[in-house]
Amino acid sequence: MTRRRRSPPPGPGGPHSTPPGPPAATARTPAATAAAAATAGVLLITGCGVVPGGGSGGSGEPVTVLTFAPEKTGATNMPGMNAMADTYARWVNARGGVGGHRLRVVTCNERNTAQGASACARRAVEEGAVAVVGSYSQHGDAFLPTLEAAGIPFIGGFGISDEEFSSYLSFPVNGGQPALLAGHGLQLAGVCDRVALVRPDSAAGDQLPELLNAGLAAAGNSTADVLAREDATDYTGVASRARTEAGTASGDAGPGSGPDPGPGSGSGEEPRPGCVTAALGERTETFFDSFRRLPEDGSRVRVSSVIGSVGQSLIDRTGGRGGPLEGAFITGWYPAAGDSRWAEMRQVIADHAFADNRVDPADAGVQTTWIAYTVLASVIESLDTDEITSRKITQALDEGVRVTTGGLTPELRWEHEDMLGIPDFPRIVNPRVTFQVVREGRLVAQREDSVDVTETLSGSVAD
Repeated sequence: MTRRRRSPPPGPGGPHSTPPGPPAATARTPAATAAAAATAGVLLITGCGVVPGGGSGGSGEPVTVLTFAPEKTGATNMPGMNAMADTYARWVNARGGVGGHRLRVVTCNERNTAQGASACARRAVEEGAVAVVGSYSQHGDAFLPTLEAAGIPFIGGFGISDEEFSSYLSFPVNGGQPALLAGHGLQLAGVCDRVALVRPDSAAGDQLPELLNAGLAAAGNSTADVLAREDATDYTGVASRARTEAGTASGDAGPGSGPDPGPGSGSGEEPRPGCVTAALGERTETFFDSFRRLPEDGSRVRVSSVIGSVGQSLIDRTGGRGGPLEGAFITGWYPAAGDSRWAEMRQVIADHAFADNRVDPADAGVQTTWIAYTVLASVIESLDTDEITSRKITQALDEGVRVTTGGLTPELRWEHEDMLGIPDFPRIVNPRVTFQVVREGRLVAQREDSVDVTETLSGSVAD
């Protein structure tokens, strides 16, 4: 993650005065032309990333929003985010829209590049989007300037770039990677003797060691920083180094094996194992495949990770309870996927995803998109007007509209007093994470209550 900071534009009108005009439009593609026709009233387009859904709609003007995420790239892919946005649109439009407005969703492939992120932001401007919702990009410095110039709010990004927690037009629904890594350090503190963090050799990965260390400091531990290429196809050398860095006394406990201690339960006569933590996004699967192929050396090492790098689908693909992730510690933002609080989302997916296997209810990207669209719907309904604009949405968020998510997050609100105010991450309003563990091949809660990582995050940036 980078540390570039963004401030509201100067001027007597404040941060949300009339924004300058959008950047010069690029040549319109066939997809953009089709989308323009939809805005004029042809609302049955289903291709080119536009899914208006069914139903008769309300009396208000249609509302256009955009969701972007990387698909079919050589690094991390989040196709479920765009697919969940489409699914949500079909669901709400079948019910008459949101607050009397049909929801028109445009999706964009961010391609895991700065150029792709910038192009998706320009697409939002071209399409007349009133918000960008539930999206993923490591390149906040590439897309947020365009959204800021056009006055388009960014609601519920995945939390992978610093700019999402500093831009005055960003409204995050979770604590992003900062909260996950700080919380993961707390989860491992007192459980692991030594910790090796395998993370991307990239700007997005540069802050991860200090965040993990902030949590590990509770037990006086620190992490060994093991850098890896994000697009590698084999991690044998990296896995060997990580095991060496984390390895402790010889014993019969192998990777991912052993009891399931809670946080802080590593005291006693039994030596604590070392832990290898991998946070490589989609390439985490490749890493753990390389890790389990290492020849035995007698080290007592357990594995761990964070949601976004490991999820239930990965656990299933790698052998479930017989795979390398059995017993692994995982830190997430939300309740475990089997929790009853996800019931409505699961039903919507069952009824409106039309067997689209990209929409996995256990996927953190899908979950974040669901919560982000819940925020959007709450804001639109609170406005109770026939005309929805980006300015009205931003104003409602700034002035304290409250959003409840059925217990999936704390109540969300983005007034100044709701933000943590941590210098590196000033706009975090939801500093809570959940501790989970892989047990019998299922990702389940390690403890029932969520954990507030505000103090840990503050410690990660202390002088």
